[in-house]
Amino acid sequence: MLRPTRLTRGDTIGIIAPASPPKIEPLRKGMHVLKKCGVKIYESPHLHDEMGYLAGSDDDRVNDLHSMFLDPNIKAIFCACGGYGTPRIVDRLDYNLIANNPKIFWGYSDITCLHTSIHKKSGIVTFHGPMPSSDMGKDDFKPLSERLIQQLFEPITLRYDETISPLDVLVDGIVEAPIVGGNLSLLVSSIGSDFDIDVKGKILLIEDIGEEPYRVDGMLNQLRLSGKLNDAAGFMIGSFTEAEPKKRQSTLTLDEVFQHYLIHYGKPVMKGFLIGHCQPHFSIPLGVNAVLNTYSKTLTIEAGVC
Repeated sequence: MLRPTRLTRGDTIGIIAPASPPKIEPLRKGMHVLKKCGVKIYESPHLHDEMGYLAGSDDDRVNDLHSMFLDPNIKAIFCACGGYGTPRIVDRLDYNLIANNPKIFWGYSDITCLHTSIHKKSGIVTFHGPMPSSDMGKDDFKPLSERLIQQLFEPITLRYDETISPLDVLVDGIVEAPIVGGNLSLLVSSIGSDFDIDVKGKILLIEDIGEEPYRVDGMLNQLRLSGKLNDAAGFMIGSFTEAEPKKRQSTLTLDEVFQHYLIHYGKPVMKGFLIGHCQPHFSIPLGVNAVLNTYSKTLTIEAGVC
């Protein structure tokens, strides 16, 4: 994995909308949060386009992403929000262009599709973190979430322990491996394509929002059937928000689903990480080495920038 160059004060961050249209007022507030870090903001040409549930046409969203990577004045690219749209463009991106112009790329949720494809095709470390419109511009955006943006300005080792949130162990162990993953539904949607996630010998992070236990069951089963769960070296379970059963009165719990699919591999599994659709949101680099230690209930992650 190739680490992008760190930010310095005065650098310019480009904001793109590769999925759904961002909400304008939260976007403005979110960009102000970034400006407090000492950076300038450049809005992509089609940032405010709308085409139904998409932030403009596929062509325009692809062109905005390419132009941000090509522009030498843009030092980092932040996705405004998630929603839906990146699976439509993942096979249209020029991954040689991205590999030849490595820079910080930040987002989560629907952006998981881009994290996975960029890792696989370009070999660049990317960042799973809160976005300007969907997170930074809201009243519940936490100080910890804001402080973690600083990992882009200095190569620092991140440490997650129970001072941040309670962590529960499903399977004990210690594993050192790169972290990959993100939004579970997006990971599953690419299985069988040329852009599906490579989890061989890696720590797999999963998180999601609005998915009931039976839906999570189905997605984990698809990962099982495809061999992805067997390939992984360990598992991190992030935030699964708004997961309460709605359609079925009789249900398994999420914990029962996780136990059914993850414990029999005998690989370290820990849950409770505030990573995903939650506040605070602990942002992390994807693709770098990390140590998951269930005995000390810690996660230690190498720096994502150089």
